Amino acid sequence: MLLKFGSFPVVVGSSVAAAKIFLKTMDLNFASRPKTSAGKYTTYNYSDITWSPYGPYWRQARKMCLMELFSARRLESYEYIRAEEMGSLVKEIFGLSGRPFLLKGSLSTVSLNVISRMVLGRRYLDGGGGVAAEEFKKMLDELFFIGGVLNIGDMIPYINFLDLQGYVKRMKALSKKFDRFLERVLNEHEARRRETTGYVSWDMVDVLLELAEDPTLEVKLERHGVKAFTQDLLAGGTESSAVTVEWAMSELLKRPEIFKKAIGG
Repeated sequence: MLLKFGSFPVVVGSSVAAAKIFLKTMDLNFASRPKTSAGKYTTYNYSDITWSPYGPYWRQARKMCLMELFSARRLESYEYIRAEEMGSLVKEIFGLSGRPFLLKGSLSTVSLNVISRMVLGRRYLDGGGGVAAEEFKKMLDELFFIGGVLNIGDMIPYINFLDLQGYVKRMKALSKKFDRFLERVLNEHEARRRETTGYVSWDMVDVLLELAEDPTLEVKLERHGVKAFTQDLLAGGTESSAVTVEWAMSELLKRPEIFKKAIGG
């Protein structure tokens, strides 16, 4: 079924056969996201992994993720971080014994701490990195919301400058907040690399900065690309981890017999 959203043609696939055409037979034709204001203003003009169009840059980003950022060896090296943060969560829950508390908030904080330490090297979001954890969570919530809104200006480009819904204004404001934070992160990492003799890359930002200096890359990784990838890692890792664990816990609580078995009771 073909629909017209303003100037945008939208094809709706509502069957298994149609899904196979989109996702397998003609996969490359539908691999790229539409270029909307969200990608332009919140991901450094489509410079991240999620919004960049299919091509040499996207293939290079995928390779970097598979071979460098998420290799088995690197993920295993971060095991102690996950263990320490889970230990902190257990202590927190034990301290709240007998009192009600919001599990989602605690899981979100743990995910944020784990991802922050893996990607940035330390807990930047405990107030020492220029932004508090709660403020950063609000920024992430705004990022996910804005990334999925239906902006009229994207559908009818000649009235986009009017920003009738105010979404573009919010995108620009959010982009500035993230950029200030990410600039601080990159500046600190670059200073540490310059000041340390024989410095070895450890966290994911270090790896990205090292790749940005690699002259053999097919497409040069610019500074805005490093920031866009870092934002992706923080946002994607925090949201997906917290939601998955929250869902698992809710399912276990619905079925106490499984929960008791899981904890050895």
